[in-house]
Amino acid sequence: SRLRLSGLCFLLQTLTILLFAAFVRFGPDSSPGLCSQPLNCSQRNQDSGSQHPRFRDVYLQTLLGFGFLMAFLSRYGPGSVAISILVVAFAIQWAVLLQGFLHQFWNGKIHMGAQSMVRADSGAAAALISTGAVLGRVNPAQTLLLTLLGVTLFTLNEYTLLSLLGVSDSGGSVTVHTFGAYFGLMVSRTLHQPHREQWEEQQGTGQQPDVFAAVGTLCLWIFWPSFTSTTTAHSSAEPWVVLNTYFSMAASTMATFILSPLLYEESTLRMVQIQDATVAGAAVMGMAGEMLVTPFGALIAGFLAGLIPPLGFRFLTPFLRSRLKIQDTCGVHNVHGLPGVLGALLGTLLAALATADAYGGRLELVFPLVARGSRTRTEQTLLQLSALPLSLLLAALGGCLTGVVLRMKGLRSAPANRYLQN
Repeated sequence: SRLRLSGLCFLLQTLTILLFAAFVRFGPDSSPGLCSQPLNCSQRNQDSGSQHPRFRDVYLQTLLGFGFLMAFLSRYGPGSVAISILVVAFAIQWAVLLQGFLHQFWNGKIHMGAQSMVRADSGAAAALISTGAVLGRVNPAQTLLLTLLGVTLFTLNEYTLLSLLGVSDSGGSVTVHTFGAYFGLMVSRTLHQPHREQWEEQQGTGQQPDVFAAVGTLCLWIFWPSFTSTTTAHSSAEPWVVLNTYFSMAASTMATFILSPLLYEESTLRMVQIQDATVAGAAVMGMAGEMLVTPFGALIAGFLAGLIPPLGFRFLTPFLRSRLKIQDTCGVHNVHGLPGVLGALLGTLLAALATADAYGGRLELVFPLVARGSRTRTEQTLLQLSALPLSLLLAALGGCLTGVVLRMKGLRSAPANRYLQN
């Protein structure tokens, strides 16, 4: 197992180095972003002076916010953080290559800039979400292969939705949260092992994971608005995303404090529950954040999203485990999947209500094809709605295929007792 991981890391890193040497070159920050045609990918020319702070915030969000999401298992916390760093280290390199070939490839070279790295972080985030569904049940080599296939399918899904269909999903309700969650759930279902019940009873949580969760929650509050705003339309539309995300996270946190004491006997919420509420509130704003959701609308959406994790862990997670044979270690279905679906439905509703009178000049920034008259509001609404089933279909098929690959004899996990001592 030790040599298998070492060899796989060497092989993948050598491959990426060769591909970077052959194709990747630095380009100006004003080079075309993810859009190979003038559709709304929420990728406009950015002020290069503002790239570094947002670039830094996105990286901190991915490494700390997402990384500590997986540190709640008392015997697996430090190991899960280490695996998260491995996933991010490889996913960013692979995403830069794949997104570059699709969006920034001309004259035989990939011309990348700071925005390329920012967008690659979305692929890393989706891979981390998928990893959460199988946390502790796959070895590092399997995790690395899951990242390889997951980022590849994520890039294909993102390109189809954002570039070809012109869907607006700047914060990734569908492309990051929904796709990452259901891709991971299908991998988990394919890898189902019926004799893991004893291990699941021992995995537990403890005081140290609560410390990790506290740090992760603070990072989510500080850096997530930057994460959702890095790919939105610049200038006047950008503050909408930041403010709407903050309002949504605040309301979702309040919802958890309201509902969790009614569902559980504990008098005090654990930090893991607050962390889940924060993620759910941010996920629901992924698609709708740059739209005219209004402050009170963001509060309502965040409150509804905050109800999902406690209800999901109480009722849906046992159902998934017992009836559908899906072992969702981190509960990504409750924290990312369902809030992402809610965010997609909210974005579709707001697209149906988008008018020039309501948006003014911002309609060109959020829905440029509608503003120019080349697409009707109804067509944009239907495309926004179609993003959800298309992502779910690709996630389901890709997850099943990835699970089959990970079940290969040479990649199977070590005995569970080895992971209990991590």
